[in-house]
Amino acid sequence: MNDGRRARGDLTRRTAARRAAMVATVSGLDAITVGGLAADTGLSKSGILTVFPNREAIQLAAVAEARRIYVETVIRPAWGLPAGRERLRGLLDSWVDYVRAETFPGGCFLTTSSVEFGHRDGAVADAVRALKREWLDLLEGELRTAGADDPEEDAFRIDAFLTAAVTRLQLLGDDSCLDRARRLAEGVISGH
Repeated sequence: MNDGRRARGDLTRRTAARRAAMVATVSGLDAITVGGLAADTGLSKSGILTVFPNREAIQLAAVAEARRIYVETVIRPAWGLPAGRERLRGLLDSWVDYVRAETFPGGCFLTTSSVEFGHRDGAVADAVRALKREWLDLLEGELRTAGADDPEEDAFRIDAFLTAAVTRLQLLGDDSCLDRARRLAEGVISGH
């Protein structure tokens, strides 16, 4: 017999994870608290603690939710394009759209969490690193398919342009930096 507890738990888990991912881009994963999530979402503290045994579990759920959003908004729109240069251009277009749409209030989850957890150890740091590595591996694979001489270096350059654009946008409010980053990344893809 199902009394709705599982459905309520799933809804609590999704709601709290999504809000935690949003908070993380503005205040950092370390700023996430059960009380803060309860106040922001209208969920009860006890309800949150029923589905998440501790703060680390909430942080890990935030990383997983950010990954789901990133796949949905950046990767999936480009996935139907032919592999290589065309797909890379589609990824750049959807990435610019993702940032411009303010999908996350603090810009890009990958950028903010990478800076916050780059020097740390532990399960959350490992999840952030895995997310960044997954993105770099995707770029490297597409660059390899496109015939790049050094896919690892080219992926580094593309990622650096995108990361710099998010930082500049958040710090200076300069939206034109997104177009500049896209243009510079396109130069890497085209081989100039």
